[in-house]
Amino acid sequence: MTTKPLDPAVLPQQTAPHSSTAEDPPRARVTIRGTARTARRLTVPRSVRRTAGPVGLVLLWFLTSATGVLPESVLASPVDVVRQAVELTKSGELPDAIAASGRRAAVGFLIGASVALSLSLLAGLFRLGEDVIDSSMGMFRAIPWVGLIPLFIVWFGIEETPKIALVALGVTYPLYFNIYGGIRSTDTQLIEAARMMGLGRLGLITYVILPSALPGALVGLRYALSTAWLALVFAEQINADAGLGYLMSNAQQYFRTDVIVLCLVVYALLGLACDFAVRILSRRLLTWRANFEGEA
Repeated sequence: MTTKPLDPAVLPQQTAPHSSTAEDPPRARVTIRGTARTARRLTVPRSVRRTAGPVGLVLLWFLTSATGVLPESVLASPVDVVRQAVELTKSGELPDAIAASGRRAAVGFLIGASVALSLSLLAGLFRLGEDVIDSSMGMFRAIPWVGLIPLFIVWFGIEETPKIALVALGVTYPLYFNIYGGIRSTDTQLIEAARMMGLGRLGLITYVILPSALPGALVGLRYALSTAWLALVFAEQINADAGLGYLMSNAQQYFRTDVIVLCLVVYALLGLACDFAVRILSRRLLTWRANFEGEA
């Protein structure tokens, strides 16, 4: 039986397509699958990444305390801090202290926010207000507000008033400068377009200037809330008879580092809760604004 010889002209047409379809696509397909699997393996939820830092610090604190590298005379162990938190909560001292500090922070924040909002609107919307207010605010901001504690004691005594006044002063500056900066950073093209559409001064302020200043105002709100708790730490050292600062002062006299650390942790958690609330508020109010959220 004889075989028919292959036609050389037919060979390129049959073998070339066969080699490209049989070898190249599987290689490309394997590479794509491998990349997808690698990406899936390396993906870590953001909630895990956010908690990794604090959990790592607490673990390092526990290990150094358990091994004796960090003695209790320097800093109490996290186990002692948790035990003290349970005892003070059962006795009612810790909830009462948090309530007293929260009242001072809330009243001081409301007063400071009202003053900052009024001054920033006057200085941001009117040139006369800027000339009168902004230079004075810049001058007073250079004065350390913690250094005003002795003067507040002379003016208001040692009761609740100097504590609330110190918190209000600490809140005023970050809110004022962020709202004022937000108003003055409004795009002039938007203002011209609004005027061409027939908006008056009130409509221009309501629908253009204030929405443009809202992102800066929310940033200032975050700073103001954190500053309120920071000011409260100093304010409650002024002859306080209740609050977290009162617990810290008593613990200092008896070298109770576990109570001191517990109060600092409560301050930090309260500040973190306020910051989280402002973040949620920002997402609700700024849905119209496209933000850069960072690379993956």
